[in-house]
Amino acid sequence: MESFLDWRNRLIASHSFQRWATRFPLTRWIVRKQASDIFDLMAGFVYTQVLLACTQVNVFDILANGALSFDDLQKQVPLKPAGLRRLLDAAVAIKLLVKRDEDRYALSMMGAPLVGNIAILDMVKHHADFYRDLSDPIALLQGDTSSAALNEYWPYITPEQGAAPENLSAEKVADYSRLMAHTQSLVTDEILDAYPMDKHQMVLDIGGGQGAFIKRLANRYPHLTFKLFDIPGVAELSNKHFSDIGLSTRAQAVGGNFFQDPLPKGCDLATLVRVIFDHDDVRVRQLLTNVFNALNPGGTLLLAEPMAETKGFEAMGHAYFGFYLLAMGRGRPRTEAEIRGLLSEAGFTGIQLLNSYMPLNAQVLQCSKPTISGA
Repeated sequence: MESFLDWRNRLIASHSFQRWATRFPLTRWIVRKQASDIFDLMAGFVYTQVLLACTQVNVFDILANGALSFDDLQKQVPLKPAGLRRLLDAAVAIKLLVKRDEDRYALSMMGAPLVGNIAILDMVKHHADFYRDLSDPIALLQGDTSSAALNEYWPYITPEQGAAPENLSAEKVADYSRLMAHTQSLVTDEILDAYPMDKHQMVLDIGGGQGAFIKRLANRYPHLTFKLFDIPGVAELSNKHFSDIGLSTRAQAVGGNFFQDPLPKGCDLATLVRVIFDHDDVRVRQLLTNVFNALNPGGTLLLAEPMAETKGFEAMGHAYFGFYLLAMGRGRPRTEAEIRGLLSEAGFTGIQLLNSYMPLNAQVLQCSKPTISGA
């Protein structure tokens, strides 16, 4: 079989075969599709910049209530007429907008979900740093992150000397913590849909940021109480947030280093939401061991994050997150099987993948700490 596939690839690589296939009616559509796919890969950065520009001038919200003429858009978008026309037509070409009669522009089915979607729009803007890091992908692959913007944006990953994660101030972590809070709903929606929490009493959210997930859980499950564990600067922001929204009697944030410090005990449910893919295997093993030790016997762990080789979303794992985490300076995308193995090593049992409506955002693994040690 391999020899046939290699022969096929040599044939397709032949210029004369490509010319013949382009002209033969039964193969012409295949060649055109392949050419289009290759062009889209090459032009992908341009498409993302069109999306970024639309976001920066607020095109999606301006069109939220319906189609507008070019003249009406001119009054609301701070671009010169020629620049605005070029942006609108580009957005139509990549299906973010549609053009209607009488020179009117409207949202497309792909553009409509972006209206007021802080999570996605914040990520689009944040990616400007990522794109700068990718300007020299070979240097990045060789391990040179000296000028990587993401490396600086996530200060807990590779802190400066003397600025270990547990010593970072609230001011230093505010930007990334805010981004995490805005985008976390993309993952937490999957958890809320996949796992009912009625039977639990106390939740430990590890690496929970400013408490956006806890706020949602508290609204849905009034009986639950919460502990949040994150680095001290983030925990400080979290406790202020809990106080501001009237949750300080039910939720408490504790600061520390979850690789080195014991986690708060007494919880029967722990959550790790987009945490382990930021870290290497050695650290993940230590973290999962710490979670296991903190949980009550019989307690449950929910681990949620995008996973590599997710069927239908393969490019998201090793391609997107593979390079994003490389620019950050640590961590890697993992498959479901790899994460299952790490959970099992830590002592968790009954590992199962829960149903996820949007696996692109996250998949959720549920597992338990045995009631009897060693069981």
